[in-house]
Amino acid sequence: MIVIGIDVGGTSIKGAFINEKGNILSRFSMKVNKRSAPEKEVKELCSIINKSIKENKYTGKVSGIGIGMPGIMDFDSGLVINSPNLPTWNNFNLKAFIHKETGLNVEINNDANVAALGEATFGSGKKYKNIIMITLGTGVGGGIVIDGKIVDGHLHQGAELGHMVISVGGRKCGCGRRGCFEAYASATALIKETKKMMKSHPESLLYEVGHELGGVDARNAFVASKRGDKCAIKLVDEYVMYLSEGLINYCNIFRPEAIILSGGVANEGEYLFNKVKNYMTEHNFGMKGSPKVEILPSELGYDSGKIGAACLLLNK
Repeated sequence: MIVIGIDVGGTSIKGAFINEKGNILSRFSMKVNKRSAPEKEVKELCSIINKSIKENKYTGKVSGIGIGMPGIMDFDSGLVINSPNLPTWNNFNLKAFIHKETGLNVEINNDANVAALGEATFGSGKKYKNIIMITLGTGVGGGIVIDGKIVDGHLHQGAELGHMVISVGGRKCGCGRRGCFEAYASATALIKETKKMMKSHPESLLYEVGHELGGVDARNAFVASKRGDKCAIKLVDEYVMYLSEGLINYCNIFRPEAIILSGGVANEGEYLFNKVKNYMTEHNFGMKGSPKVEILPSELGYDSGKIGAACLLLNK
């Protein structure tokens, strides 16, 4: 069995042919012009798919296409209702268009949901029935998988894990509210706080690290912290506190067996994970006697979206 998994982003579309074991057989990609009509962009995508099927001699072997798409969608009909990163795609029936151009069965879901499904099926969560995946990138996204199935609420509009308020009246979030988890645990939030610290403490190693890295990103605080810089240590400790408090909330609400962290900040590896685990252990994950929740790095990395999209069909 071969399925195509597609991860739609704001600047590119990445896809892969994936077998029933979750192995990637071959890949394809294309850049996206967000100002262009969706019909033009998706027609090019379908042309690439059809060409790739012929070139790889997969004709008659591909059972369908799974798509992870950012934004609000009607998953049953395949209608993209609102996609902030691809505004021209609003009210476009992606599912119907691709089915018409390829003749293949098409399933569609939110990109964060399918990434979680990929990790739950073939990645770090494959040993567990119940997992939550959190992506620490430009924003904070995530997905919930319970008993092997995506949980996303009424009309599939729930599981907005980045927009749980952890500080009432706190930092302004991109969604318009204040105090959201995303405003404290995203890479964007860490970069903002790093720049503030650099401005108020010009003597900090953060400047030296910034020159080494060619600018300020989410790595600066961690690199300088490892070198003993007090300002950077304060930044990292504060970031870990907010991240861990948010994760503890998920533990107390869902009590998953594991929470999987992915995205740019999660690439800090054991240095970050050990601090998060220590904080969560110290704060007891909630009430005494509550079962421990494993905190794990993503195993699939940037392939989780493609593999998860394929799982929309593989898991049926």
